Amino acid sequence: MWNSSNRMLFRACIADLIDTPSVQAMRNVSQHVDINCLEHCVFVAYVSFLICRRMGWDFRAAARGGLLHDLFLYDWHQKGSHQGLHGFTHPEAALRNASQICVLTEVEQDIIVKHMWPLTLRKVPKYRESFVVSSADKICALAEMLQIYRLMRVAKKLNVCCSQA
Repeated sequence: MWNSSNRMLFRACIADLIDTPSVQAMRNVSQHVDINCLEHCVFVAYVSFLICRRMGWDFRAAARGGLLHDLFLYDWHQKGSHQGLHGFTHPEAALRNASQICVLTEVEQDIIVKHMWPLTLRKVPKYRESFVVSSADKICALAEMLQIYRLMRVAKKLNVCCSQA
């Protein structure tokens, strides 16, 4: 999991995105428990990357879509910070924001806008990579809420500068 080949290839997949101001702004957005949005997205992106790479699927799209899936850039915990129910509306906000920083493939767009499935029942993922990222998002969120993530600090192990510590 943590071998240097995986880390280097993962970093290459997200190299043009990770240092953009929008992506770095996610470190100022609280996600789950004591995890910021950037740490969460790196966690989801890496788990998705590993699964898709192992399966021979589009691991680049999984890594990039995973990194950008929560690029909504507001504190969803604060009332009035956004319109509508966050779980239903933030994928569209993330897609709009991601589209402003890079050209997204059809697979990456599908990953971002459909990552909340099955909550968003009518938005069924079209690609297997989208199902992987959607599943990884739930698994990673659970690990964060149970504070398992604290022990792992995925972003630090990947040497991706995300944490405020």
